[in-house]
Amino acid sequence: MRALSIALLLSAALVPPAFAEEAGDWLARLAKADQQQRFHGTFVYERNGSFSTHRVWRQLGADGKMSERLLQLDGAEQEILKVDGRVQCIAGGMADQVEGAAFWPSRTLDPARLQSFYELKMAGHSRIAGRQAVVLLLSPRDQHRYGFELHLDQETALPLKSLLLNEKGLLLERFQFAEFDPFAEFDSSSLLPGDACRPVRARAEPVSVKAGWHAQWLPPGFELSGVVERKGADDAPVVFMTYADGLARFSIFVESLNGSPVEDARHQLGPTVVVSRRVTAPEGDYMITVVGEIPFGTAERVAVSLSADEGVVASP
Repeated sequence: MRALSIALLLSAALVPPAFAEEAGDWLARLAKADQQQRFHGTFVYERNGSFSTHRVWRQLGADGKMSERLLQLDGAEQEILKVDGRVQCIAGGMADQVEGAAFWPSRTLDPARLQSFYELKMAGHSRIAGRQAVVLLLSPRDQHRYGFELHLDQETALPLKSLLLNEKGLLLERFQFAEFDPFAEFDSSSLLPGDACRPVRARAEPVSVKAGWHAQWLPPGFELSGVVERKGADDAPVVFMTYADGLARFSIFVESLNGSPVEDARHQLGPTVVVSRRVTAPEGDYMITVVGEIPFGTAERVAVSLSADEGVVASP
């Protein structure tokens, strides 16, 4: 979603830092624009050393619902259509690529709260897609989250470029517009999906539940934002809990194994880590999986700390 140049970081360090309040003001503008601003454009997305090019149309309807259509322009045909943040249809493996990749932040940004966990700083100006932008650095105050570099359009405050960096300052994800027009007049047919975009029908609507499980340790600032239950591939219930600090997010999935011989695992694709841990409870074995844009060590510590309300003992 975002990429950082060492030269830019060094140059920013030589410039007297602007007040954090100014950076907070820009984040507040971004949060407002994200809920209202229409646009059309083409952007490049980089993750794990691979690049893809996408076209996007976004428009707020008369009914107050935001429609977003994303079309991949290279490689296999990929497409996704969302209305009010809900996926309506999908073509190809687009969901695996863009779910969790904030090509525009679709979360509630609270600058005052974020300053407890990130150092906010203005780092100058840039020019992206032929448009003037301001550069914001969000540096984590601990080792449990990643840093961001945002290039916000001076006119709309929407991100023209966004970089995500790990604790060593290495690029995890880049998003950058090549063309961006917030005032383009496009026909409503541009928001209609192609023939290959198949409607998404959930196996069952998520049901809010009492978790039954809890993490005995969470990274500072991350709070439980929801607990739901869905049916898994074998119709067995899967409970998942979502946590957020206002910018970064991760989820915990709890699924009964029903005798399946599944082993512990850990993977990373770009900024997204997956840590799975098998645990044993009196009623059977479960797989605990932590997924999110957080460092490996943080995800592993969360996974190890998870237990059932009435006690779960990790299998040897």
